[in-house]
Amino acid sequence: MSGRALRTPPAGRTIFEVSRPGVVGVTFPALEVDEVDPASVVEERLLRREEPALPEVAEGEVVRHYVRLSSLNHHVDRRLYPLGSCTMKYNPKVNEDAARLPGFAALHPAQDPSTFPGALELLAELADMLREITGMDAITLQPAAGSQGELTGLLMIRAWHESRGDARRRVLIPDSAHGTNPATVATAGYEVVTLRSNARGQVDPEELARHLGPDVAALMLTNPNTLGKFEREILRITAMCHEAGAQVYMDGANMNALLGIARPADMGYDVCHLNLHKTFSTPHGGGGPGSGPVAVRRHLEPFLPRPVLARDGEGRPFLDGDRPRSIGRVHGFFGNVGMHVRAWTYIRMHGAEGLRNVSETAILNANYVRHGLQDVYDLPYGPACLHEVVFSADRQKARGVKALDVAKRLLDHGFHAPTTYFPLIVSEALMIEPTETESLPELDAFVAALRDIDREAAEDPERVRTAPHTTPVRRIDEGRAGRELDVRWTPPGGAPGAGPRARGGASPPGADGGGATGSGTAAAGSP
Repeated sequence: MSGRALRTPPAGRTIFEVSRPGVVGVTFPALEVDEVDPASVVEERLLRREEPALPEVAEGEVVRHYVRLSSLNHHVDRRLYPLGSCTMKYNPKVNEDAARLPGFAALHPAQDPSTFPGALELLAELADMLREITGMDAITLQPAAGSQGELTGLLMIRAWHESRGDARRRVLIPDSAHGTNPATVATAGYEVVTLRSNARGQVDPEELARHLGPDVAALMLTNPNTLGKFEREILRITAMCHEAGAQVYMDGANMNALLGIARPADMGYDVCHLNLHKTFSTPHGGGGPGSGPVAVRRHLEPFLPRPVLARDGEGRPFLDGDRPRSIGRVHGFFGNVGMHVRAWTYIRMHGAEGLRNVSETAILNANYVRHGLQDVYDLPYGPACLHEVVFSADRQKARGVKALDVAKRLLDHGFHAPTTYFPLIVSEALMIEPTETESLPELDAFVAALRDIDREAAEDPERVRTAPHTTPVRRIDEGRAGRELDVRWTPPGGAPGAGPRARGGASPPGADGGGATGSGTAAAGSP
């Protein structure tokens, strides 16, 4: 044995840096067929000129590499994920067990529906349950996200107006709306009209009356709204819209506050989308797959995307494609069925009483956080809230610490940041949604962390301004990272097929406690 000391590679090294020439992770058996020259069966333009720059590592090193990467990301199985308006609740593992059953997981999208009656029955039962929860008359499970659900709902509203020979051109949204709302309105071909909120952060009926007219197609209104407030005048608001011939669309992103307590249809809404990946605990999943079913009142049912899930004379579910007034498909095949299985499992496990308890606990947890922080962070729209609470860091900003700094410093305490700078009507906004799945000790730890950051803002503001201090990637150039996002890494000296070095102010590999593999932001989330 050499007298040279053996040293364990730093945890922050990339898999390329761990790579050693000649190391083999897997040995393939000998071919049982004749070898074929790729050039004889593949166009020359598609053939590589050089071998790919793949790392040479043992199987154990590969496993450790990916386990280490998984521990660097914050996720809901790790700790509180208070991203406001996103409802990042714990995803029960029984949902995953159900979705992995062969009868669901092994379905092929092009399979004849007659070959999976059990899955169709589950989808039909889920549709029935979601109709009951919303009070609506019909539903489509096709949309793959809340944003796609919004577009689906507006397209149905447009089709309804046009079927009556009434081509309207404007849609009203409050100034506190989700950013997807105005984007959806424009995508659907309408003009966006913004309503100014009142002093309570809610829709002002007088302001609404000034904008309602014969050219208004709809009002899009989240309830509770993005400030975590219930729209007290909702019955008056929906009645005013209907009197003017407009429809009312509910962004269901905050439905976690209403389960078993209030139904959108009873408030006068005509359309409502639901986020299964929020309210009904199916995973958000790194941008997908999501699921955003859209429920409607009876007069909009003819315009649902086809095929529509229906039942025959004997009560058996089938996919009905004979829908001449349909707006057409909005998703390939029948949506993200795995998400539907997870949501069905979640609803059946809870039952009606359990779902109401979900919302009541979510409201209780949000108000617990509010009460624990309201003496150190400003509450611009009053004390009471539902499932989420929106603070302002204006008081901290006066000491030189912005909301973004608070969010970054939270990472050092082991928590994901809350949503920052949203809603836009709140200066230095910190939007916190703890959800119902967090325990009292976890909420206490989160409150203590934010109180500690407030203390630091007074005693050592530079410590907060330069946070995070314990993450693999430190404070970066946010603007540059957004414009020049690059999450690829090039081995020293470069290699064929590899991208440029990570940019954006990230620490170099192995420096300051960890290797940087990209330049994405490490803190503030968005709704």
